[in-house]
Amino acid sequence: MYALADTHTDGFPTVTLSNAVADLHATLAPTVGMIVCSLRHRGAELLGQRRGLGQYAQSGSTMGIPLLHPWANRLSGLAYAVGGRRVQLDPASPLLHKDGAGLPMHGLVAAYDRWRVGERGADAHGARLVAELDFGADAALLDAFPFPHVLRLAVTLRDATLTVATTLAPRADRAVPVSFGFHPYLRLPGVPRAEWAIAAPVRERARLDAHLIPTGGREAVTLEPGPLGARGFDDLFTRLDRPARFLLAGGGRRLTVTFDDGFPCAQLYAPPGDALICFEPMTAPTNALISGDGLRLVAPGEDYSAAFSIAVADTAPRA
Repeated sequence: MYALADTHTDGFPTVTLSNAVADLHATLAPTVGMIVCSLRHRGAELLGQRRGLGQYAQSGSTMGIPLLHPWANRLSGLAYAVGGRRVQLDPASPLLHKDGAGLPMHGLVAAYDRWRVGERGADAHGARLVAELDFGADAALLDAFPFPHVLRLAVTLRDATLTVATTLAPRADRAVPVSFGFHPYLRLPGVPRAEWAIAAPVRERARLDAHLIPTGGREAVTLEPGPLGARGFDDLFTRLDRPARFLLAGGGRRLTVTFDDGFPCAQLYAPPGDALICFEPMTAPTNALISGDGLRLVAPGEDYSAAFSIAVADTAPRA
């Protein structure tokens, strides 16, 4: 029923977790940021490929399900201060990715190649791949985020559900701020974007400035379930129903993205005219390293765990 296989994608070594009964297959690239680069169901690709794994490795141009760490989305400037430490980011650093306004975005570990695979395998209960990144072992990373820690990603395929669990553990005598997230690019192949049905369990939206940075204001909001239509989103939500389950359905298939633990915020991204949508799990609001809003610190000797899952289901009888 379950299997794990060594594969290759765009010339990079990858690992594919499979459930033959559900015909669901998740592919990860440990040497390219531990990204989930593919999720195929009955032969159909459910993740936005955008410019592909090769371009992600070369420039950090996101696709699939990338990790955004140590900050999700963007910062409002090149300097921040946390826990008595002031950091000035080097705009010329190859680790730094910037948006069109020159703001740092998507963290520092896009396509990072020093993940080390530990546990891997498949049995009667599922298929699993676990890898760790020793953030403190890289001086360049510490220059931009001087908080030594280890990240552990455990990716599991069980039944028709892919679960991504993250653990952050400090590795020094200082607390580590937590503001990571993920950016799952989802799609429904063969279904016009306008016909995609969505549901989002959101209750509060952050007011954003022209650069998509929170202003500090918030407003109550409800998104009624229904077709995506021509609507576009790039919104930060700071209060969610629990359990937080986001739905995308159409063409006889339903995807359920559940924030299982540790993700109090969500970014909803659905650019008009682009056949993809992202329900982004976030451990803190955008710009938390600078604003301090919702920022948590993990003390030495403790850790922080967060998990989200994507469940795939048929909603109509198969021919």
